[in-house]
Amino acid sequence: MQQSILAAVDLGSNSFRLQVARAEGDQLYMLDGLREPVRLAEGLSDDKFLDAEAQQRALAALGRFGERLRDLPSVAVRAVGTNALRVAKNAPDFIVQAEHVLGFPIEVISGREEARLIYLGVAHGLPKTDDNLLVMDIGGGSTEFIVGNGLTPFRMESLYMGCVSYSTRFFPDGKITERKLEKAELAARSEVQSIAADYRGQWQYALGSSGTAKSIAEILEANGYSQGGITRDGLEKLRARLLRDGDVNKLDLPGLRPDRAATLAGGFAIMYAAFREMEITAMQPALSALREGVLYDLWGRFHNNDMRDVTVQNFMRRYNVDNNQVGRVTKLANMLAQQFFGSDAGESALHVLGWVASLHGIGIRVAHSGYHKHTAYILANADMPGFSKKEQARLSLLALAHRGNLKKLQGMLNNEEDCVLAMSLRLAVLFYRNRSDIVLPVLHARFSGTKFYMSINPEWLAQNPLTEAALQDEVKQWKSLGVSLQIDAE
Repeated sequence: MQQSILAAVDLGSNSFRLQVARAEGDQLYMLDGLREPVRLAEGLSDDKFLDAEAQQRALAALGRFGERLRDLPSVAVRAVGTNALRVAKNAPDFIVQAEHVLGFPIEVISGREEARLIYLGVAHGLPKTDDNLLVMDIGGGSTEFIVGNGLTPFRMESLYMGCVSYSTRFFPDGKITERKLEKAELAARSEVQSIAADYRGQWQYALGSSGTAKSIAEILEANGYSQGGITRDGLEKLRARLLRDGDVNKLDLPGLRPDRAATLAGGFAIMYAAFREMEITAMQPALSALREGVLYDLWGRFHNNDMRDVTVQNFMRRYNVDNNQVGRVTKLANMLAQQFFGSDAGESALHVLGWVASLHGIGIRVAHSGYHKHTAYILANADMPGFSKKEQARLSLLALAHRGNLKKLQGMLNNEEDCVLAMSLRLAVLFYRNRSDIVLPVLHARFSGTKFYMSINPEWLAQNPLTEAALQDEVKQWKSLGVSLQIDAE
C-alpha cells in the first residue's frame, strides 16, 4: 500500500506538535507543521492526575490539529503520547476524549520507544557520518539520551525529568535563586549520574533535539555567550545571567521567545547537569526530533521496513523459539482467522495475529509450566521497539489467551476482533500440540457474529482421539466466557 501524505502528532509534555510530510521514493519532504504550547505536564497534580484546565488546553489544540488532518486516512496518521500521558492516572479517560476530538487513535509510547523515534528523526536529518552520535532531548516531563551510529541507536535511556516538571517543582513562583537553581541542578545530576558511566566515551558528536536545546542555543548566540551552539562556557555565562535577573517573569534575554520563558530555568538546570555529568563540551541543536522520527517510522510500515517486524524477529532469536512450530501455528492461525473474518478480514488484525503467533512460546524459556503466563508478562513489560504500550498490552492479552483455562479472561476479550484472533490462535496451537508436522484434514470455519463454527472430517477425528477430546474441552472453555463454539463432523 502506498500513501503519499503522512502526518505525525506528538503529544508532548510541554508542546503538542503536528508535522505533515509528502513521501517521494525514499525521501520525506516536510510540508506543514503546527506547534501548540499546551504544557500538559504543568497540569499534573502531586498525585499524578491531569487537571481539567490542562485537559481543556490539550483538547483545544487537538481540535485544531484534527481540522488539518480531516481528509487523511487513518493509516496515514500516527499520534503518540509521551511522559505526561505515561504517568497520568486519568490518562485513559482523557485519551478517549482526545481521540474523539483529533479523529485518530493515540498511542502512549514508552520512554525507550520515544528515545528510538527521536534518534530516528534526528539521524534522518543529518549527512552521513562514521561518528557515533549522542542525542539529548529535554522534553516537558522526561529527558532522553541516545547514542547511535547512522540510523541505528544502540544505547537508549529515558529519565524522569523535564523542563516543565522541573520548572514547576523547583521554580514554582518564577524566582531563580542560587539555592533553588543548585537544588534543581543536583536533582538532575543525580538522575544523569545513574547512566553517565555507560555513555561517556561512546560518542564523538552531541546534538540537542528538543525545543529547550534550540532555545538555549539561540539565547547563547544572541547574547554573545557562544559563537555557535551550546558550550560549557556559554552555559556558565547564562547561569550567571539567570541568577542576576532572578525571575523568569523579568528575564530580558535576547533570543528568548516569550512562550519559552516559563520553562527555561528547569530546562537549563537539566542541560547544565548533563554537560557536567556526561562531560559534554559542545552541543549543536538538531533540526529534527520525535515527530520526524514518527513520520519515518510510519513511512517504513508502507515499505516493508516495519520496526515491529524487526522487533519480533529479534525476540524470536533472543528466546530461541522453535521456528518450525511457529511456522505451523502461524499458517494455520492465519487461515482460520481469514475464514472466521470472511470478507471483513483486516490487514492490521492479521498482522497482530502473525506477531503473537510468532512470539506465543517465548515464555517456555522461563518455565514450561504456565509458559503462556510468562509470555504474556514479557510482552506486556519488555522494551519492544516499534510497539506502543497499547499494542504490547494487546499482544500480551492474546498470548495469555492462547492456552489454558479461559475463565481467567472473563471481561477481558471485550471486542469481536480479539475474540476471533484468540480463537484462531488457540485452535492452531491445539492442532499442533505435539509440535510436529501432521497432515491436517480440510477445515471449514466461519463466524456468524455470535457463534463460531468449524467442520472437520469425522474419520480424521476418529484417528486422532486426543485432538477430538481437546476440541470438546475447547467448546466448554469458550462456553465459560459465553461464547459458542460448534464443532461439526462432516
